[in-house]
Amino acid sequence: MATDDLVADSSQVSVKLTTSKSFFAKQDGLSLTVTLTNGANHAVRLLRWETPVDGIDAPLFVVTRNGMPVDYIGRIYKRAAPRAEDYVVLAPGESLERRVDLAEAYDVRETGNYVVQYASGVDSLVSNEVHLSIEGRLSQREAPAPGANFVGCSASQQSDINRAAQNAHALAHNALAYLNSHTAGSPRYTTWFGAFQTTRHTTARDHFNKINGNSLSRFAYDCTTCTQDNVYAYVYPDRFGQIYLCPAFWKAPMNGTDSKSGTIVHEASHFNANGGTRDQAYGQTACRNLAQNHPNQTTNNADSHEYFAENNPWLN
Repeated sequence: MATDDLVADSSQVSVKLTTSKSFFAKQDGLSLTVTLTNGANHAVRLLRWETPVDGIDAPLFVVTRNGMPVDYIGRIYKRAAPRAEDYVVLAPGESLERRVDLAEAYDVRETGNYVVQYASGVDSLVSNEVHLSIEGRLSQREAPAPGANFVGCSASQQSDINRAAQNAHALAHNALAYLNSHTAGSPRYTTWFGAFQTTRHTTARDHFNKINGNSLSRFAYDCTTCTQDNVYAYVYPDRFGQIYLCPAFWKAPMNGTDSKSGTIVHEASHFNANGGTRDQAYGQTACRNLAQNHPNQTTNNADSHEYFAENNPWLN
């Protein structure tokens, strides 16, 4: 069966979240088991990164500690359009089970009573809640990159990064100037952020004001860690100024749609210090639909910021 013939609807996929115990001492791994089961009478496909098949590669969980939200501190990617291999296929009645460590991607430094629920935004998969008592511990994610401006980047890569960073600053500056001078609906604004609404306009302007104030050319760019060929880049939202570049970045044009310059704007918007955007939708078509149907999600969507800044095709 061709991938295009598979059903993308996940409405009959159930998710169960389990754990072997409810108390985790500081030295314990925070192991949770996620089980996805296809209850439909046909095969369905799910985006890999919206499942735990490769671990926690996106904000897949809603976590609270003593009733307060817990930050996601794992990787946030800019991805290219999904390919056939970017989907997981579940046959009728089939289950997918994976064990994950919550400490790899969520801030569990503080001791407290935690509530965890699997809640994949794109595929709308929601599990039961599990209640855990956790002793605080450091995250298990990878060690920080060195503080150098470039990590493992060739001379030609460094040249491209410098040009892209300078162009990205120009894009952010232009976007901010546009938002400052256009305080009502316009084609450029409504295409990417939806019908004009003061709160959304203020939020978008605040994000670009912060990005415009960044020294993008002085960020730390890592050229060696990421090898996923359908990914442009990723960041950790709480690790300000460190961007990990991936193979799709080097294939991208310097300017225009999904460009090197726009990718840096996209990634900069993910940093908590700049607004902490996430990835509600990838690609121009999906982002236009988001603006039309779910405008309140646009100011939390990195690609919406990138496309607004790139402004390609040009809109007034």
